[in-house]
Amino acid sequence: MSKLDKKTVFGKTGLALPPIIFGTSCLGNLYHALSYETKLEIVRQFFEHVKSPIVLDSAGKYGAGLALEVIGRTLRDLGKATDDVIISNKLGWTRVPLKGAEPTFEPGAWIGIEHDAELSINHSGIIDCWEQGCELLGDYQPQLLSVHDPDEYLAAVQNDKKERDRRLEDVIGAYSALHELKIKGYTKSIGIGAKDWKVIREICNLVELDWVMLACSLTVYTHSTELLEFIEELNAKNIPIINSAVFNAGFLIGGAYFNYRIPQKDKDSELFAWRESFMAVCDEFDVKPANACVQFGFSAPGIVSVALNTSRPERVRDNVESVMIKIPHEFWAALKAKGIIAKDYPYLG
Repeated sequence: MSKLDKKTVFGKTGLALPPIIFGTSCLGNLYHALSYETKLEIVRQFFEHVKSPIVLDSAGKYGAGLALEVIGRTLRDLGKATDDVIISNKLGWTRVPLKGAEPTFEPGAWIGIEHDAELSINHSGIIDCWEQGCELLGDYQPQLLSVHDPDEYLAAVQNDKKERDRRLEDVIGAYSALHELKIKGYTKSIGIGAKDWKVIREICNLVELDWVMLACSLTVYTHSTELLEFIEELNAKNIPIINSAVFNAGFLIGGAYFNYRIPQKDKDSELFAWRESFMAVCDEFDVKPANACVQFGFSAPGIVSVALNTSRPERVRDNVESVMIKIPHEFWAALKAKGIIAKDYPYLG
């Protein structure tokens, strides 16, 4: 059995997840408006390279519900049964009519979409998000539910403690709604995904969670000792981890964006120097930078899957291969020796 065929039971949920989860923001026209034919081929490639059930990670925020709509449509057009797919829906944004020429949320990010989206994080709002998501997906209902980016919701008022406390109550209320859905049998698993792992830790101490999704947190570029301690705590509690954004939004492998901003060479010279050194070691050992990023993303205990995204159908195969590749010990040792990864990183080299 290959690593790709091995599926890990996802905590206490009974769901079995493969080592790769497919992100779907591209289906919502993130930065590019793809044709439906391209989107259909992307989803077809998911099934071509991973044994069913595949896992799709999506959100109502992705194209103001467009990604969810496309998931349902492509699965129907491909003739896939509901058992062929496990869907994760991150809740917190509802689709609303588009009143102007462009959507008001995340200007410039979503291209050619026909709706707007509004933030809706509280008990009733999350129920509305879930109901709308189910309607957009059609027959293919989400088995994994979470609140989308609660860290951003809280950070928007971080200098106002009273307002932050009120918003934290909203988040707790949202999770109360998710647990009600789970108790009623509408979903199997409740989790959290965020870019700020410290907010994940905060919420883990307040609500019961089945899983955690880290974003831009545990990468070959960033892997703090404090985060590793938290990961060890999650593993001890049998709370599995999905690692996402292992390329720090693409910058680590040559992209323009770093954690969803465009760094400047004069202001971010250390970041560019790090990438140059990382690429040089990859060249020396004939290791693809993307493979190094993905394999590092698996290295800490308790990480069961890495979420990967692409807007190009031909890249799906590369993403799948990146979770199976083996990288020599000497490569990691060289990264440590040059200070590219922390010299005391305990799981590699």
